[in-house]
Amino acid sequence: MAPMDSERKRHRLRRWLKRKFKGEDTFPCSVDADNEDENYGYDYDEDDGNDYDEDDGYFKSMEMGSCIMTNESRVFVGTWNVAGRSPVGSLEVDLHDWLNLKDAVADIYVLGLQEIVPLKTGNVIGAEDPIPAAKWNSLIEKTLNNKFGSHWMTPLSHRNVTDTHPNEEILDTERRSTDDRPKTPMRGGMNRQEFSGCSYALMESKKMVGVFISIWVKRDLLRRYYFSNVKVCSVGCGIMGFLGNKGSISVSMSIEGTSFCFITAHLASGEKKGDEVRRNYQVTEIFRRTSFPRHAQDYDYCHPQTILGHDRIFWFGDLNYRLCLEDCLARKLIKQRDWKALQEFDQLKNEKDDGGVFQEWREGDIEFAPTYKYSTANCNRYSGSLPSRTGEKQRTPAWCDRILWCGKGVRQLSYHRSESKFSDHRPVSALFSIQIEVVRYTDSVVTAFPDLINIPPKQNNDDPTRTTTLFSLLVQDIEETLGS
Repeated sequence: MAPMDSERKRHRLRRWLKRKFKGEDTFPCSVDADNEDENYGYDYDEDDGNDYDEDDGYFKSMEMGSCIMTNESRVFVGTWNVAGRSPVGSLEVDLHDWLNLKDAVADIYVLGLQEIVPLKTGNVIGAEDPIPAAKWNSLIEKTLNNKFGSHWMTPLSHRNVTDTHPNEEILDTERRSTDDRPKTPMRGGMNRQEFSGCSYALMESKKMVGVFISIWVKRDLLRRYYFSNVKVCSVGCGIMGFLGNKGSISVSMSIEGTSFCFITAHLASGEKKGDEVRRNYQVTEIFRRTSFPRHAQDYDYCHPQTILGHDRIFWFGDLNYRLCLEDCLARKLIKQRDWKALQEFDQLKNEKDDGGVFQEWREGDIEFAPTYKYSTANCNRYSGSLPSRTGEKQRTPAWCDRILWCGKGVRQLSYHRSESKFSDHRPVSALFSIQIEVVRYTDSVVTAFPDLINIPPKQNNDDPTRTTTLFSLLVQDIEETLGS
């Protein structure tokens, strides 16, 4: 059997098992059933045009031969608008507080930054400068790994993304192995690496003007699970509707049998009436224009191609939704710490409730003060609280920095802001417990389908001359049918 055919059949088997044990109600987001293939990219094989349901008759006999185990891991999601400032060494303490390393350590850190460069004309229309992203990655790595007394760690190579990586000289390194063990497929065909003296590896990093995302994975997680199909898509929604001063970066990946999508965004600013309409439109454009095309070398043929096709989705960033009430009343409620009353005027909450954007998405209870806008760096005073002060912008405080999620198997453990005075925004973070589904095969399936599961079959010591079994006939039948 040709290697490509064997690989394709292996993926068909895994997809069938995943669908059978997860059930048909895989995705919680509302999508037109008539357009299921277009939206999810899940049940349709582009190679032969046949729906996967036709294979059910051949695979039903294996239902008792495998199971999907659900394991839990912790994912930290953080967002911070850094107001165009470059990271400095003293910021490491603030980063340590933002990442909440004193109280809890996550398996995956997904960090979204906005305005890592000033949004000036030259930065918006000029060539991407990789240096700011490299500086932030260096500081993040140092902060994460110093927690464990470690030093610089070798990032993972980048091999399978939908657009050019801005930090190739930082991310691309030689593949190394400490022994002769078979390499495990990872990141769309990559091999596992050994990381000595470190705890976290840089899985993905991408910059678009001032929007930046950085994803770090604990070394233990890389050893336990398959990571595959890491893809990136950037969508500019700024000037003329396409430049990158506003927009999003989305990262798609699979961990074992579960697909994830992380979207960090910086939406249109403004607190005038009607500005929320522009933000809503940009959200719609990001959903419409974000795509993760399939490639021939993809590890999982059923990997979703759109945001809503993923099992677990996280959307975070400076979403810029404001409070629709008078400035003096907003400040009064903030002084009283009456967050519940204040949220009644929150644009994003009202848009969700009224069916505008992010229907069926979830957000944790906001039990912290608005994160924007502070007067200056190194200041705990909201801008505009001293009207007589010349040159200071009058801004009603608002929860501009938000973290939302969509999908089953996600439980939020915390949602709070940190108190760094580095910029006019306060950083926000959330810690999640997420479920990862892992397919495990019993001996009968391993024996019957060694070429599909890629595990050597056990020898039949009782009857070494026995070569024809029901399972072997089933395998032959499957191969003939799928190969036709």
